[in-house]
Amino acid sequence: MEFIDKLLKKPLWVNVLTGIGAVIFLIVLFFFSLGFITGNGKTEKVPNVIGLDVVAAQKNIKALGFDVVLQDSIYVDTLARNGVLRQTPEADEVVKKGRTIYLTINRVIAPQVDMPNLIGFSLKSAQTYLKVLGLRIGSINLVTNRNKNVIIDQLVGSNPIAPGTKISSGTMINFTVGDGGNGIGIEVPDLIGLTVEMARSTIAGLGLILGNISSAAVIQDTANAYVIQQTPNPFSAQLDSLGMPIKNSTIQGGSIDLIIDKVAPVIVKKDSIK
Repeated sequence: MEFIDKLLKKPLWVNVLTGIGAVIFLIVLFFFSLGFITGNGKTEKVPNVIGLDVVAAQKNIKALGFDVVLQDSIYVDTLARNGVLRQTPEADEVVKKGRTIYLTINRVIAPQVDMPNLIGFSLKSAQTYLKVLGLRIGSINLVTNRNKNVIIDQLVGSNPIAPGTKISSGTMINFTVGDGGNGIGIEVPDLIGLTVEMARSTIAGLGLILGNISSAAVIQDTANAYVIQQTPNPFSAQLDSLGMPIKNSTIQGGSIDLIIDKVAPVIVKKDSIK
């Protein structure tokens, strides 16, 4: 009460000026503390965690003062399980410390899908159908049949698979198809160890189609990366009478998927296999 009495005894203009000064002081104090409150000026470059295991990625992100949230998980059978597939914000963006980095990772367990009935379909239609379901086309075995490029049988490995059977996404489906009655097929080229550019040229020269290209790491110069796996495989798991792998065949217009890496693979000569 004593403080209020003193204020009332002062002239009005003194109290008004005091109030204005107090407001100005609070405004100045607010703006000077704004940088501290918001972390203004404290920025950091977002690390590149694509391809890393999610645990290692989280450790790297938190070490730089960011928060991390696992936003989604999808399944890519050619990449490492629990590996980071996408990040937001992207690598090398400069953002404020404390920003949340959202990650999409590769699922550990492949989702299950129903095997469709592709018998009687054209090979091209079957390839499209498999891609939609997340399945992969394997070897194509040509048999004498007047229905060219029409699927006669569908198999996993060497065993027929019935429609409706539950199988894992990414499973490789082999087909038996008709050759149109001419008994002529194209040997699947061995592209392992070639650069992508060389493989592309080889595939085109045989009248085949380059399918999907995937890698476990980020590759800037794709054309000069090396093929480390291909689908279909150039060699069958079966051996001939001399103990050598039998060459797989495909048809004109068949596609070949590639998995690539920056480093050339170690090539094992087929004539050394016993």
